[in-house]
Amino acid sequence: MSIENENSVQETIVTVQGSAEARAEASSFANGYTREPLNLVAINRIAFKTIVRKEIRRFTRIWIQTIVPPSINAVLYMLIFGSLIGSRISDMGGFRYIDFIVPGIIMMSVIINSYANVVSSFFSSKMQNYIEELLVAPVSNLTILVGYVVGGMVRGLLVGSLVAGVSLLFSDINPVHPFITIAVAVLTSMMFSLGGLINAVFAKSFDDISIVPNFILTPLTYLGGVFYSISLLPPFWQTASMFNPVLYMVNGFRYGILGTSDIPIWTSFLVILLFIGILGSLAMWLLNKGIGIKS
Repeated sequence: MSIENENSVQETIVTVQGSAEARAEASSFANGYTREPLNLVAINRIAFKTIVRKEIRRFTRIWIQTIVPPSINAVLYMLIFGSLIGSRISDMGGFRYIDFIVPGIIMMSVIINSYANVVSSFFSSKMQNYIEELLVAPVSNLTILVGYVVGGMVRGLLVGSLVAGVSLLFSDINPVHPFITIAVAVLTSMMFSLGGLINAVFAKSFDDISIVPNFILTPLTYLGGVFYSISLLPPFWQTASMFNPVLYMVNGFRYGILGTSDIPIWTSFLVILLFIGILGSLAMWLLNKGIGIKS
């Protein structure tokens, strides 16, 4: 055998041995890597914090559009309905009219802002396609759902707190049942945050995310006992009002602040929890199926 052939054979043997060793090392590394499972709990915890942080930064960055207007609206409601018109209206349920409507105005702010935050944010994530980054990541749909809902709750409760602070300029009421007051506000913001996400899933344009607030949510809120007691209505309309879920939230919150309500407090909690269960289950089902999200 010539020297060239002998060198060629030796190089081939070295190359084969080197490839075998490389494959062995790669296989060892791969096996060692796969033996360490992903810490899904830590991943989902980080994802949850990231979503909530993004949601909070989103509405605080444009606070002059998301936080200030609801406070101004509340001032106008209290000034017009409470001070000007309310001064000519007799007591409502044993309270001054301004004191009677304050809980409803606070709850109205919580409802509208919780809903608006989630529906606009989640729809924007769909339109800009960055929701896909969450869907391909090892993040559970429950984490995505809870993250967006908590973000909506933070905005709703923050605006509600500001409106409550503004109301002290017109009324000197103090919560009779603080725990009930907080519980109703938190659960209500959760329920409408879920509703906002469901609306965003089905929406195909920015016009679609305004249909429900304008034509469903606003009428239900105004007809939910914010400015009046349903005991003033004829029997038929009293019965019809019982099908309005907002009525139970407004009255539950009013019971927490004033200690009076048109609806038994346990009924209010039951209806709120029932809607949370229904909307939460529907939202999870939509995310798991990818309806309105996956193309």
